[in-house]
Amino acid sequence: MTDNTPAARAEAHASPAHHPDQTGRSPWPALWALVIGFFMILVDTTIVSVANPAIKAALDPTTNNLDNVVWVTSAYLLAYAVPLLITGRLGDRFGPRRIYLVGLAIFTLASLGCGLSSSLGMLIAFRAVQGVGASLMTPQTMAVITRTFPATQRGAAMGLWGATAGVATLVGPLAGGLLVDGFGWEWIFFVNLPVGVIGFVLAWILVPDLETHPHRFDMVGVFLSAIALFLIVFGLQEGEHFDWAPWVWVMIAGGIVMMALFIWQQARTKSEPLVPLALFRDRNFSVANIGIATVGFTVTAMSLPMMFFYQLARGLSPTDSALLLIPMAVLSGVLAPIAGRVLDRVDPRLLLVPGLLLTAIALFWYAALMNPDTPIWVFLLPSALMGIGQAGMWGPLATTATRNLQPRQAGAGAGIYNTTRTIGSVLGSAAIAAFMQNRLEANLPGASDAGGDFGAGKLPDFVVGGFSDAMAQSTLLPAAVLLIGVVAVLFMQRPAHLESRR
Repeated sequence: MTDNTPAARAEAHASPAHHPDQTGRSPWPALWALVIGFFMILVDTTIVSVANPAIKAALDPTTNNLDNVVWVTSAYLLAYAVPLLITGRLGDRFGPRRIYLVGLAIFTLASLGCGLSSSLGMLIAFRAVQGVGASLMTPQTMAVITRTFPATQRGAAMGLWGATAGVATLVGPLAGGLLVDGFGWEWIFFVNLPVGVIGFVLAWILVPDLETHPHRFDMVGVFLSAIALFLIVFGLQEGEHFDWAPWVWVMIAGGIVMMALFIWQQARTKSEPLVPLALFRDRNFSVANIGIATVGFTVTAMSLPMMFFYQLARGLSPTDSALLLIPMAVLSGVLAPIAGRVLDRVDPRLLLVPGLLLTAIALFWYAALMNPDTPIWVFLLPSALMGIGQAGMWGPLATTATRNLQPRQAGAGAGIYNTTRTIGSVLGSAAIAAFMQNRLEANLPGASDAGGDFGAGKLPDFVVGGFSDAMAQSTLLPAAVLLIGVVAVLFMQRPAHLESRR
């Protein structure tokens, strides 16, 4: 009997065989081409953190603080997060392939500008341009998966997407350490040039020119969302830097008010809102957005106390610290595609609940091990557990969020999902910085007032114990937030394509 439900019709329309270009070709080569650019974006997010000391020494040697060099990362994140809602819709309107190629070209050329920068201000400006390029690219990767893979195969495709995220977490810090040590900080940007050119050529050849959908751009919504996201993201990013001054809270509050106004305006827009609120009637889309916000928070927040502990309390180099993440990256990379194929046949909760829970347990395990006497090799064990957990986290969340999207809403859904993830990351970055400071004051009273320097070399033995306790306690924050994600995914529904098989 023919299944003529709306979900089935949407699935048929999204499948390659029913695609307007009628090529009948496999969507997998296109996905591999897109993964190259997506991988480059993820690596570039983490690779810079390793190079910050070298960048400061080269471009900002006269100041005694790290406030200025932090903007190398902040400018990128701000320019990346703010346009995501808009760039997702651009893909629907002009075609995801075209917008992806424009974003990749901007990102690659900006990488050249970053590497050639002769001042910190010039580097920060080019990093912002890089962020805009990344913002154009990211939603298109998910939109192409949604529009070229049928719902019954989308889990496997998103599994590859999730594996890319897992491997990038290792490659970024490792590549950063090796390039900075061997060639200089400029090469963390120059390395993007051949990768960007290869990715551009492959995407040009392999990614299909998908049907565009005529959208009217809600310019009021564009303005309100951009202002709201800018105020919120900037306030959260820079709050710690400005000691959470009253004007920072005013800025964040103003952003929340603007966001509420934006949602109200979207609800009243009759023609084509920037964010179709009807998408949130799909319970799985709504819950997946809550889940990815907690994941974004956790992944961003967990690395800071972990790397500080390895390098300052245990005296490891950045490269050696990154090597302790190998079990996580390898297991996540190997298991994520398998989890994706399994996801196409089972209720997503069977993967998501164990995946998120194992990742949270691994963080609690890390916290218990963070003391000066733990043998270094023991930290490979929670790293392995986290790799197993993350395989059931990234891909299954993305698949579940996008499984029921209509092709014309693929870009909007991907834009919302990636915006939610990025805001979660910004919240994680701001919260962990404040929480680490709080725990340091509690475990080493007066350390900051006494001018304690937690930024260079291994700490003296008499403060290592208190510092280790502070980092261990800080790691409990991302673990606790991820448990919220575990509770959220319990409220997901069994997907329609599985119900039809009963």
